[in-house]
Amino acid sequence: MSQTKAQLVSGTTAQDLTVDNINTTSINSGQPSGRRNLIINGAMQVAQRGVSSTSNGMKTVDRFAVYYQNTDEAPTQAQVDVASGTTPYTSGFRKAYKVTNGNQTGGAGSNDMVTIYYQAEAQDIATSGWNYTSSSSYITLSFWVKSSVAQNFYGRFTALDSPVYNYPFETGSLSADTWTKITKTIPGNSNLVINNDNGAGLYIEVIPFQGTDKTGSISLNQWGAWNGSVRTPDYGSDMDDWYLTNDATFEITGVQLEVGSTATDFEHRSFMQELQGCQRYYCQTYNYGTYPGASAGGTGAIRNMAYGSSAYAGCGNFSFPVKMRTTPTCSLFSRDGTAGKINADGTLGDGSVGNVGAYCCNPARNNDSSGVGNSVSMSCHVTADAEL
Repeated sequence: MSQTKAQLVSGTTAQDLTVDNINTTSINSGQPSGRRNLIINGAMQVAQRGVSSTSNGMKTVDRFAVYYQNTDEAPTQAQVDVASGTTPYTSGFRKAYKVTNGNQTGGAGSNDMVTIYYQAEAQDIATSGWNYTSSSSYITLSFWVKSSVAQNFYGRFTALDSPVYNYPFETGSLSADTWTKITKTIPGNSNLVINNDNGAGLYIEVIPFQGTDKTGSISLNQWGAWNGSVRTPDYGSDMDDWYLTNDATFEITGVQLEVGSTATDFEHRSFMQELQGCQRYYCQTYNYGTYPGASAGGTGAIRNMAYGSSAYAGCGNFSFPVKMRTTPTCSLFSRDGTAGKINADGTLGDGSVGNVGAYCCNPARNNDSSGVGNSVSMSCHVTADAEL
């Protein structure tokens, strides 16, 4: 029990007070309280691009992605609700990231894979307070997970700056359709390099299934030099049940990565705080809940009256909500969702996005000589992607 002494002054009389049970040191092994979670959108609240997709990559929940290969049927990734009455729900979690397996009629092939991953910006890890080159300094990952099939699963950390190092781990046996909290404490290692820059520094993966061309003999819970052919132990016949079960599901939420050797309670942030964090990597002119390629009309669209010159007319400016991680890739959509098009005086014309920087971009109509010398009413939607 710790004690803090203070002095109470009343009138001309001073009295010493002793207050018990105040932690005057830290919340987690020497780390200050305050913002602890290095993961953005760990509660899966934000999904700017959509709520369901069968495509590879980051298509639904921001900052989290599914990668699959050689599947007979594409898995589905989705943002879903956490059921009321469950332990994650009672702890404040309302959303989860869910992968639904396809029907893998061809069996578990050697280069089959379904995986969920998150990439942390290197400078966020380098300046976090984790002394990642010391084996006595720790970082702790915790998350809630639920599988419709009872089995063990693997995952890994990979420090991505050269030399690349890998740290595989396992969830342990999960009971079917039961939320389980997983905690993994990872020590530093003298070989780790994490640059203080805006590149990808730490890769975190939880793997529903991975074929033998990327698995093999490897020790769990220790750092080792990267071998792309041996990333985790084998998913043997006792660990391929999820993959071989049609419409098997795998859900995750409450992902927290924090400095120290103890998993503290999840750091809940407001929706707006998480949205702003996600917008460093992806943003759009569409209203939240309207997705790229939708027929969104003029709601949220960039509008401008432009004067055509040399078959080119600007359509205003998209100022990004926050400074983006790097110069983004911008995509243009007309008000009815047609890619690469821009509305000009009620017709669709070819468009492009220019003058792209970390703060803004300028969509414009181009290759339309009919507009030269005329005032043109223009509108469009834009997305900007600076993901790792």
